[in-house]
Amino acid sequence: MSDEKRVEKLRVIYVEPGKRAQTIEIDDDLKAMQNLVGGMIEEYMPFEDDVAIICNDEGKMLGLPLNRGIREEDGQLQDIIAGDFFVCYAPIESEKFISMPPYLEEKYKEKFDYPEQFFRTEEGIKGIQYDPGKGDRDQETCR
Repeated sequence: MSDEKRVEKLRVIYVEPGKRAQTIEIDDDLKAMQNLVGGMIEEYMPFEDDVAIICNDEGKMLGLPLNRGIREEDGQLQDIIAGDFFVCYAPIESEKFISMPPYLEEKYKEKFDYPEQFFRTEEGIKGIQYDPGKGDRDQETCR
């Protein structure tokens, strides 16, 4: 028998700028999480569901590419995540992150599926979703 410690896996939604969201499995340890976001992690919980966005703590300060917008229920842009991030299950009673249950995985994969482009308007910063698999002529504004 091996004395190696078995590393548990986490099923998360991984979101990269300019790419569609994907469900992946990562090692359930701090180093794997930091590697995925490219630095120190920050837990951000802007939703009513027990899910956490795990992103680079210094993403905006480091000038990482803008990734996805976080919106109020009325669609108003509240924040923009910079750099790679992942979404995992983080129930309040748990001391650690947990794999996404299927119903939340589906909901948040759909929420973050398409990348966004951000631009400044007279009303503030706006974001539109696009399909990275289509050319500019084929694009439809998703938001």
